[in-house]
Amino acid sequence: MEYTSHCDHLALEGARFAQLATTADTGLIVPGCPGWSVADLLAHVDFVQRRACHWVRVRATQRISAREMDLPRGPVDAPRLEEGLEELLVTLRGSDPETPMWAWGEDQHVRYWARRLLHETLVHRVDLEDALGISPVIDPEVAIDAIDEFLGNVASSRDFSPNVANLVGQGDVLEFRVEGARSWSVRLDPQGFTFLSQRPSPDAILAGDATQMLLVLYGRRRLDPTAQRLSGRRELLEHWIENSALR
Repeated sequence: MEYTSHCDHLALEGARFAQLATTADTGLIVPGCPGWSVADLLAHVDFVQRRACHWVRVRATQRISAREMDLPRGPVDAPRLEEGLEELLVTLRGSDPETPMWAWGEDQHVRYWARRLLHETLVHRVDLEDALGISPVIDPEVAIDAIDEFLGNVASSRDFSPNVANLVGQGDVLEFRVEGARSWSVRLDPQGFTFLSQRPSPDAILAGDATQMLLVLYGRRRLDPTAQRLSGRRELLEHWIENSALR
């Protein structure tokens, strides 16, 4: 997906999230984010969007803390979410995606943040829908891009996801396969993991549609043979998901 598509889909996901927030009971528990209420989820999405907006606007060369940014605090409702989203979109659309800047992932450019915020907002939209008892619908193209981005950033998430250090093995190969579209292979070695450009024979395969694959990798859905196709050593798949899923 191109930068403009990331921005356009971010606008759609952010608007959907804000629309859901207009009637959501803020005291409801969010199943995908243990310990969080809907109020916590709304505050988190507002925070990460405003924080990223500031980082892009000033072309941060290193991580700037929330305290240094003096971001607005207080209860978050739909109008505030809409305001923050609009500010973020104006900033992203007015920026050159090729401009170098700091990011916690591998891609140290402005374009990283449009892609990251799209997928962050998407997954938390699903979290909000789950809390409200709504079955999520995800654009397959966006879901595939989100899977690719998630897998590409696992190694960079160690600072806030320390369990990534547990992703080791003895040359075990896992394959994640969106049927009819794309696949990704990763090898677990004693010193860590490596994504492979060639496709060796896997020890475990997780296959399914893009939505199910995305939600399983993010830990929002359980491994379920009725919803996905599991082959080989299931414990390898469980080990990967348990130690890599972002919350």
